[in-house]
Amino acid sequence: MATILSKATMSSSDLTELAARLRLAITRAARRLRQEAGVDLSPSQTAALATIERHGPMTPSELAVVERIQRPTATRIIARLEGARLIERTADPVDRRSSVISATPEGEELMTRLRKRKNAFLARRLRGLDPGDVATLARAVEILERLLEGERR
Repeated sequence: MATILSKATMSSSDLTELAARLRLAITRAARRLRQEAGVDLSPSQTAALATIERHGPMTPSELAVVERIQRPTATRIIARLEGARLIERTADPVDRRSSVISATPEGEELMTRLRKRKNAFLARRLRGLDPGDVATLARAVEILERLLEGERR
């Protein structure tokens, strides 16, 4: 695609093409980062563990809402993470019929290690870029964060 001057100069088909290229680039980057992490967890399990570690303790239903998955899917993911001793389940102090899940020290350590590996990989790749390209990527990060912020509300 040619240099993009502004949204106003782009046609609907140009925006659709840009969206397709952006989606593909993000998908490939996410896949490459998962490969770099070198962990045996699925992307869904890794995302769930990250959510539990960052926002927990939480109920399985809360995890399902945050991860935008069905409760039975959350239950399966929780069972896998619990079996790997990455999370633990305790009785909910408010509703004894339910449980609360939280990351174990092993789960927290794994998430720290994964983040460090992925960050180191990207930092190595960024070092090989022209400073102008790095500045462009820094601006793109700000734009992507703003673009996706609406998803959190």
